[in-house]
Amino acid sequence: MLRVLVLHGPNLNLLGSREESIYGTATLRDIDASLRKLSTDLGVALDIRQSNLEGELVTWIQEARGKYQGIIINPAAYTHTSVAIRDALVAVDMPIVEVHLSNIYRREEFRRHSFVSGVALGQISGLGPDGYLLALRGLCGHLSSDERKAGPIGNRSAWGAKTRKS
Repeated sequence: MLRVLVLHGPNLNLLGSREESIYGTATLRDIDASLRKLSTDLGVALDIRQSNLEGELVTWIQEARGKYQGIIINPAAYTHTSVAIRDALVAVDMPIVEVHLSNIYRREEFRRHSFVSGVALGQISGLGPDGYLLALRGLCGHLSSDERKAGPIGNRSAWGAKTRKS
């Protein structure tokens, strides 16, 4: 059975009551319930966690090695500031899908840079809570694919990209 770690970053515990015009009315509990339902349908074990603390997120990422086959992460505000989270994701050497409820590229200039996207298999941005479900489906599809190739994330343009034979 595939095991996936889902990490929610800072302030996502306030969903449903914070900036509804940007983030909508779904709560984090609603998002997690939808993920759990889909994971049951897909036969995937999920571990879902939320923290407002950068160091705690880094520790959970580091502890993922050997326990999970992939990570879905919404680093929230740490997307734009945390080299530590990026480095932890590289260190665990597994596929990562980055999720954002809002479209970070249609927001303030400082939100348009992600330290995570360069080391992620993919990024889903702007589709609200459905983005998490797409991330889970995409990650599971990637992990189930016979065509994926293992290799260090830092040396590839996209995790799982095929290598050229000379």
